[in-house]
Amino acid sequence: MEYLLIRAISWFAQVIMLLLMARVILSWFARNPSNTVGKIYQVVIRLTEPIVEPCRNLMSKFNTGMFDFSVLIAFFLVDIVAMVLKLLVSLIF
Repeated sequence: MEYLLIRAISWFAQVIMLLLMARVILSWFARNPSNTVGKIYQVVIRLTEPIVEPCRNLMSKFNTGMFDFSVLIAFFLVDIVAMVLKLLVSLIF
């Protein structure tokens, strides 16, 4: 049971991190929301925005200029949360 939960947490975190990386890469190419890349980008935005938005709100309190580090912060937070959850699962079971 422990192994299954840890694998599920790892898989879920990896999917989220992959979506965050796709968000960054697609943002360079998705200029037209009506083409295929733009539509994929919109889906990725909808999936990752609940994770990125709180980080963006947190980063708005700091003056980072024109750079948006919210996706990078979200990436690290997903990794940290996954590590903590896996540790809790291993301690409980």
